[in-house]
Amino acid sequence: MSNISYIIKGDEKMSLTNQVVLITGAGSGIGLNCAKAFAAEGAKIAVADINAKTAEAAAKELCDCGKTAIPIIMDVGVEADVEAGVQKCIDELGGLDIAFSNAGMQLVSPIEDFPFADWKKMMAIHADGAFLISRAAFRYMKKTGKGGKIIYMGSAHSHVASPLKSPYCFAKHGLLGLARVLAKEGAAHKIHTYVICPGFVKTPLVEKQIPEQAAALGISEEDVVKTIMLKDTIDGEFTSLEDVANCALFFAQDSGALSGQSLIVSHGWCMK
Repeated sequence: MSNISYIIKGDEKMSLTNQVVLITGAGSGIGLNCAKAFAAEGAKIAVADINAKTAEAAAKELCDCGKTAIPIIMDVGVEADVEAGVQKCIDELGGLDIAFSNAGMQLVSPIEDFPFADWKKMMAIHADGAFLISRAAFRYMKKTGKGGKIIYMGSAHSHVASPLKSPYCFAKHGLLGLARVLAKEGAAHKIHTYVICPGFVKTPLVEKQIPEQAAALGISEEDVVKTIMLKDTIDGEFTSLEDVANCALFFAQDSGALSGQSLIVSHGWCMK
């Protein structure tokens, strides 16, 4: 038998000090909480959001706490916005080490009633946005030779489906494919990709869904929470903002061994 010893060096995690992190949809909710988590680890944050006031307020909040942050006004579905925003991040913060494609929205409806305009709106944010952020970040990371990380905000719905969410599930499933392709294309350039797949996180996005699903399904809002959102969790709990932020930090400090992988953070609601 081989004499093999395994040594776990828990104090050797990769430092995020002065790492430049661009996060889309970072003006509120999950994005803002992740921005705060990265900033707390010493990273410099580009707060990208479609809402100028929200982006500026979030960046100011970080700066007021002694962190380095800038606001970037960006519609992730618009190519020119993404290209200009990524360049602003590079110019003003000195580079780009982690690109976090987090911006998202939700519209629920039976497929037969789903307006095509709403489908295209969902694709622009979730699919086009992920592609455009990935392409701009990948180009820069490859050019510098330093590599970097691209993190996607997926969902438990990247792995499973729910009624009324055809475009959302379609787009979130697609993120797995995009991450896996870029993990292969980026390996030689030290560019690594990851997908965070939360269950239901009680943000304004999810709170908005509760009355919408209640109306669509003809049940009470309380029943939406108990019998749909949290029914299959192991503890009856929503996924917290901290749960998601901790996963993002975990991926940010990976050596590359997990590149192309997704991690479901759902209190057992979805297990894969």
